[in-house]
Amino acid sequence: MAPNSRLILTRHAQAEHNVTLDYSIHDAPLTPLGKKQAASLPRLIPDLQKEVDVIISSPLRRTLQTTCLGWAPAIERLGGPKNVVLLPQAQECSNLPCDTGSAREVLERDPEFAVFDLTPLTPDWNSKKGFWAPTDEALYNRARWVRKFLRDRPERNIVLVSHGDILRQITTHPSTGPSTYPWKNAEVRIFEFDPEYVDTEDCFLYQKEDVAAAGGYEPTSTELEIES
Repeated sequence: MAPNSRLILTRHAQAEHNVTLDYSIHDAPLTPLGKKQAASLPRLIPDLQKEVDVIISSPLRRTLQTTCLGWAPAIERLGGPKNVVLLPQAQECSNLPCDTGSAREVLERDPEFAVFDLTPLTPDWNSKKGFWAPTDEALYNRARWVRKFLRDRPERNIVLVSHGDILRQITTHPSTGPSTYPWKNAEVRIFEFDPEYVDTEDCFLYQKEDVAAAGGYEPTSTELEIES
């Protein structure tokens, strides 16, 4: 519904690799604290829960868990988790195990995740090759793909639950360059399409407001890798 879309971008809550700094945890889930952080979002953003028209999520376990807990009232109002749109293109950037999603058949066998419509998960979605590669060019193109996907959605109020690094890619802007914003755990920020760019291939965003954060800042896997 661009140029009038309101994009409610959400970073997942605290995940196991954020705490242990263990990148080898495949498709790292939320910690017990992360589940509490996510579950606190309905109390922090009650009005948004009533306003959102569609909920979109990265298919990694930690984002799906954050979606279920953090947007529970909205999910129920919109018809249940089967109506959550899974968007593999919103997965995290790196090819570390913690940022690599699980195959569709693995999630289908897990009752926690089988409640979602997993059909968008193609066999190569977690390959980290080609379109999914962690190269600068591929990440720029993938972030642009996500912005165009969001721009072309018919809904007015759109939730996207994703990850710190790819959210920085998605929210890059030519006036400021690559975003360095330190997304907090279970943080919600609202963006809109920049009118100057909304009809272009890049369709850049600008931030409208900070809304809430249920947890503090913890670095993403890419930041931790740079610091080590």
